[in-house]
Amino acid sequence: MSIARRFTRQTASYWRQFRTVAANEYRTIFGDAGVLLILVFALVIYSTLYSLAYGPQVLRNVPIGVVDECRTPTSRELIRTFDAGPNTYVAYEPTGMAEAEELFFGRKIYGVVYIPSDYEKRLLGGEQANVAIYVDASYFLMYRQVFQELVATIGQTGAMVEFQRLVAKGAQIPQAMATTQPVIYQSHNLFNPYLGYGTFAMPAIIMVIIQQTMLIGIGMIGGTWREFGLYGKLCPADRSRMSTLPIVAGKTLVYASIYAVTTFYILGLHYRLFHYPTNGSSLTIAAFMVPYLLACITFGIAVSTLFRYRENSLLLLLWTSIPMLMLSGISFPREAIPDWLYAFGQIFPSSHGVNAFIRIRSMGASFEEVLPEIRALWMLVFVYGGLACIGIHRVLRKAGCGKE
Repeated sequence: MSIARRFTRQTASYWRQFRTVAANEYRTIFGDAGVLLILVFALVIYSTLYSLAYGPQVLRNVPIGVVDECRTPTSRELIRTFDAGPNTYVAYEPTGMAEAEELFFGRKIYGVVYIPSDYEKRLLGGEQANVAIYVDASYFLMYRQVFQELVATIGQTGAMVEFQRLVAKGAQIPQAMATTQPVIYQSHNLFNPYLGYGTFAMPAIIMVIIQQTMLIGIGMIGGTWREFGLYGKLCPADRSRMSTLPIVAGKTLVYASIYAVTTFYILGLHYRLFHYPTNGSSLTIAAFMVPYLLACITFGIAVSTLFRYRENSLLLLLWTSIPMLMLSGISFPREAIPDWLYAFGQIFPSSHGVNAFIRIRSMGASFEEVLPEIRALWMLVFVYGGLACIGIHRVLRKAGCGKE
C-alpha cells in the first residue's frame, strides 16, 4: 500500500472517529440534565447571582452607635457629622458602654464611638481631646467603611476647630486654612473609580467559574463514559482499535463550541448589563480567550480520565474553587503567598487567566503586555493535551479498544 493511500485511509478513519466522538459528546451533554446544568447554564447562573449580590458595589449606611458622655452642643455637632457621610449613620445612642456592647454583639451596630465627658472642655481649652472608636474587624469591608468614615470625620472636625482657634487669635483666613490644611490632594481611583467590590472581584470570579464548571462537567462525562463503558462503543464496527487524537479533538471541539457561546454572552451583554469595565480591544480578548478555553478544556479532559464514576468529579473538584481563586493572587496579595505555593498555582489555567483578563478588561492592557500569560496558557494547552491523550489511551486499553 502506497504512503499516499495509507495517509488518505488514516485521515478518513480519523475523520469518522472524530465525528463519532463529537456526536456522542453532544448527545451525552444534552441528554444529561446534570451535565447540561453544569456545562451550559452554570456559568450564566453563577455570574448573574454573583453580579446581583455585588450589584450595590459599595457598602453604604453601616449602622453605628455613639456613646455621648459629654452631652454638649460640641459633641452633638460631632455626632451629626457621622450622619452626614454616605457610609455610616448613627442608628443608636446608648447611654453607656455596656449597652453599646450589647448592641454590638447583637449585630445591630458595627461600630461604636465613645465621646468622653471632658470632650468639649479639652477642645475649647486648647488641649487635645480624645475620642475612642471601636470597629468590627471580623468583616473587612464593614471595617473599612466604618473606620475610614469615622477617622475622616473626626479629622475634619479637628481641622475645623483648629481653624476657628487661629481665626480667633487674629490669623487671616488664608493663613489659617494653610496651617490647618497645609497639603491639598486630589484622589483619582484608576481602573475602579467607584471602588466597587463587584468591579474588583467579578473578573477573577468569572475566569475561575469557567475553569471549574469545565472541570466538573467534563469530569462528570468522563466518569459516565467509564461507568457505562461508552469508550468501547466508540470503536468503529470494522476495527478493534481506536486512536486517542480524534477523541481529544472531538471532545475539545464540543466544549469549545459550547463555551464560545456562553463566554460571548458573559463578556459582552452581561458585562454591559452590570456596568463592569470593558477596556481592552476585542482582538486582545479573543487572543487571550482562545488559549484559556483550550487550556481549561484539555485540563478537564486529562483529569476526567481519572474518574470511574460521575460523582467523583463533584466530590473531588467542587471544593477546589476557593483555593484556585486564592492561588491566582486576586483574593490574597501575591507578595504574601509563599513562593513555592504561588509556583504551584501556575500549573492551573486560572492563575494565568485571572491575571491576564483583569489587566485586559479592567486596565486596558494590550496584547504585548499580556503576551507572557498567553504564552503560558498555550504551553498548558500542549502539556494538558498530551496528558489527555495519555489518559484516553490508558482508558481505551482497559476498554479493549487500544490505540492504533
